[in-house]
Amino acid sequence: MDTGRTRAARALAWYYRRNGYVRRQDTDRIANEGPQQYKKGDEVRLVASTVEELRLVRRLLREAGFKPGRPFRKGRQYRQPVYGRQAVARFLEAVESEGGA
Repeated sequence: MDTGRTRAARALAWYYRRNGYVRRQDTDRIANEGPQQYKKGDEVRLVASTVEELRLVRRLLREAGFKPGRPFRKGRQYRQPVYGRQAVARFLEAVESEGGA
């Protein structure tokens, strides 16, 4: 049986494979600068071409059990981040289970 969460994970996997990417925390930089200066962490970014597509991605993330971050524009596209090391690991696990990253 195909649950809503499974359908959402399958759709998110498609968006991720299309042009999503992961940004990892730079461990050397945090060691050198310390956590007070370098505050960046792990995140997944999904790319949407239109506002409607961005809304769909945000809805799919919530259905799959993720907390979407604040989206932003980059060029003529929108980026939808999902923040946190555990959330990134869970997201990548869900993507892999839906056909590979």
